[in-house]
Formats: sequence, structure tokens, C-alpha cells
Amino acid sequence: MTSYGQIGWRLAAVAAFVGTAALAVALTRAPARDDVSLSSDVSARVCATSGLQAWLGLGTAATTEGTYYTLEFTNVSDRACSLFGYPDVSAYRDTPKVRGPIGSAAAHDTSVRPKPVMLAPGATAHAGLRVTVSAQSAICVQVTAEELRIALPRQARPAFVPAHIPVCSQKGQVSLSVQAIQARPGVPGHIAPP
Repeated sequence: MTSYGQIGWRLAAVAAFVGTAALAVALTRAPARDDVSLSSDVSARVCATSGLQAWLGLGTAATTEGTYYTLEFTNVSDRACSLFGYPDVSAYRDTPKVRGPIGSAAAHDTSVRPKPVMLAPGATAHAGLRVTVSAQSAICVQVTAEELRIALPRQARPAFVPAHIPVCSQKGQVSLSVQAIQARPGVPGHIAPP
């Protein structure tokens, strides 16, 4: 049985997807390609951070479960490559006085099983990102992260992606959760519940 909350959440996801698609076209110059597929080959050429453009899709309206975003990864190199697993994601401050992590790194949302993803040049894959900040907690001071630090699986060099999202500043309080990288561009708000 579908509740009114689920219908509203789905409508918000569709509206956010339209906005994200427009933003993606404006922010990236990579050709729109759908040459991304699941693969059983985890030994294929790994996507290097320098060959990918990472960006944050628009968020959905906040719900009791949190705000949902998509982390998008477009292959801007001239060779196909593979992604597998969970990106490491941390919220960061980027101010003239302080640059550094805020709170704890994202937890792995295991509702999506990791599968190898092959990305052709110009193709995009994604990982779902959920942000939850408990206003009820006395130890959780809400801070706005100006960027996300994203380290891809099997890559040491991180990418920094502009963001403007509220997170909990207290270490040990997890306000981010990230899914495994999935084939195709993401639909904001379409994150399977844990």
C-alpha cells in the first residue's frame, strides 16, 4: 500500500531529477552517453580520480529520513575504466581560516550491493548519498559543509566537490551515509532505504 508520504517523496524525486539534469548539462561538458554497464570484471582498468569529473546532484526536499543527493561520476578520459565499491565521503569546511573535515566520515549504506561498473568515455555512474542531521541531539551542532571530500575505491587521491549541506559537527555522530557506486546517472531521492 502506498502512503501519501511515499507519493510526495516520489514526486519530489522526479522534480529534483529534472533540476539535476538541467544542472548536469550546465556544469559538465562531457557528452551525454549511456555507455555504462555492470561487469563481472573487477580487474579492468580502474578509473583514476584525474579521469573523472565528480559532482553533487540536487537534493530532494528533506523528509524524516533525511535529504537525498546523488554523487555523480563522469568519465572525462578517452578510455573505458571501472569503478567498484563505496566512495569514501567526508564533509569539509573551506573557509579562509579553517579547512578540514567536519564530524565523521559517511557510513556505508549496504542496501545496494557493490557491483563492478564499466564506464565508457563520457558515461556517468552514481552513488546515493543521504544526509541526516538530528536537531534533537544536544551534542550535535549543525554546521554547513562547503565541500565534500570524495575518495574513490582503490584510489588514494581525493576529489573535492562543492556542496552546501548541513552536517553534524560532532565526531562519532554520523550524518552522512553513502551507497555503492551504481551504473547510470542517478535519480535524486532514489536511495533504497536501509
